[in-house]
Amino acid sequence: MELDLEKFFDRVNHDVLMAYVARQIEDKRVLRLSRCYLEAGTMSDGLVSRRQEGTPQGGPLSPLLSNILLNELDRELERRGHRFVRYADDANIYVRSPRAGERVMRSVERFLNQRLKLTLNRDKSRVAGSWM
Repeated sequence: MELDLEKFFDRVNHDVLMAYVARQIEDKRVLRLSRCYLEAGTMSDGLVSRRQEGTPQGGPLSPLLSNILLNELDRELERRGHRFVRYADDANIYVRSPRAGERVMRSVERFLNQRLKLTLNRDKSRVAGSWM
């Protein structure tokens, strides 16, 4: 089963991410600096607009922050006993049958939507395996 998160780096929810970062980091200054990094504005045609969601693409902290957030998906998959490999915003989850894959896909999508406020890219995500 292959998972792809839709426009992950563009759509990370700042509040959800910062809640998970705060579980790892106690220093309020670091938390405040991390929030400022996330909300740093972008300039387009001479106008600065504040970022409401997402992480700066290509920024040095974005991969670290994304792994802090997606570690929650890793923990959930481990808790459920799934074998998986995740790389950035993509993951392979290994299941025994197409039926199990469909069931896992639905439950993982629900977890991503409800807990992490992320969207599964249905066009790039699919149930596939060695049985095909």
